[in-house]
Amino acid sequence: MNATLTTTKIEPYLQFGGRCEEALEFYRKSLDGEVVMMMRFKDSPEPCEGGPKMDENQIMHGSIKIGETMLMATDFGCSEGGGQAGFSGFSLSLSATDEAQANKYFNALSNGGKVEMPLGKTFFSPCFGVVQDKFGVNWMVIVPA
Repeated sequence: MNATLTTTKIEPYLQFGGRCEEALEFYRKSLDGEVVMMMRFKDSPEPCEGGPKMDENQIMHGSIKIGETMLMATDFGCSEGGGQAGFSGFSLSLSATDEAQANKYFNALSNGGKVEMPLGKTFFSPCFGVVQDKFGVNWMVIVPA
């Protein structure tokens, strides 16, 4: 196997259009995450030239570790649509260790969100469901078979 491929990884980077700090705190509580970094625009070592003017207290870069995954986030990049975050065309898949953990995560993510498919048994998993959280991020919660 090619050694380069084994070290390559993809990490989601979500743009929250002004709700990044709230989202990171929600995921920290809901998914037992650990906020690793939260840098505000005012804390940047260099001025952000050429982009839209951002509130200096908004999040330039944030990251949260959830299990083995790093989820990165920002308030930057939602200039289309009036600054509203838009999360369509993808879902984040969250693997739980068992049904109790799946229920905990699913219920937390659905608080203020919208259940697309309730948790239940499927041909590929003893426990699987789909939810859109209150920020509009789509999640697939699964207990691997």
